[in-house]
Parts: sequence; C-alpha cells; structure tokens
Amino acid sequence: MIVLPGNPVAFSKRTEIANFAQKNRLPSMYGLKEYVDAGGLMSYGPNAPAMYHRAATYVDKILKGARPGDLPVERPTKFELVINLRTAKAIGLTIRSSLLQRADQLVQ
Repeated sequence: MIVLPGNPVAFSKRTEIANFAQKNRLPSMYGLKEYVDAGGLMSYGPNAPAMYHRAATYVDKILKGARPGDLPVERPTKFELVINLRTAKAIGLTIRSSLLQRADQLVQ
C-alpha cells in the first residue's frame, strides 16, 4: 500500500506514481484529488477550491485595510473523499458499497 500526503516534489510526478502503483497492483491513498485524476486509487483531503475562496476573502480584507496579524488563522473545513473505480478494477480491488456511498466523487 502507498500512502502519500501532499508533497510538492511528488505532486509533479503524480502520474508516474499512480502508474507505478497500478502496475504493481498496490492500493494507494493520497492527500490531494489530483492524484486520483492521474490514476491513483483514492484521496481524502481538503477541498482546494474552498481553500482558495477563503484565501481570496483574506486578501479582500487586507486590501480593505485589515492588518494580517489581526486576522484569525483558519483550517480547512471542507474535506472530500475521491475514489477511482477504474483503478480499483485494474488492481483487482472491490470497494465496499458503504465506502462508495460516502465518497464525494467517483471517477469512472
């Protein structure tokens, strides 16, 4: 099994990593959905567009005169589970329906 949290160097090689995992029939879990889009099995992590939206809100407040040091630190609040069914089939893995029902996105 491969478990790979977010990593800028690995991100640039996400397709190669996903292909390696598939070739060797290794289940793989990632922290970013882009790995699943590249052929990885599944990911669970923060929703990037939601984080960008929150960052834009901060920029807006700063441009309107707020001091950055006075703004609270925020953590992601929206997380998503993405499962690649094509990859699961390719490595011979059956995913329980209870997990499929919890997924925010299924890649066919």
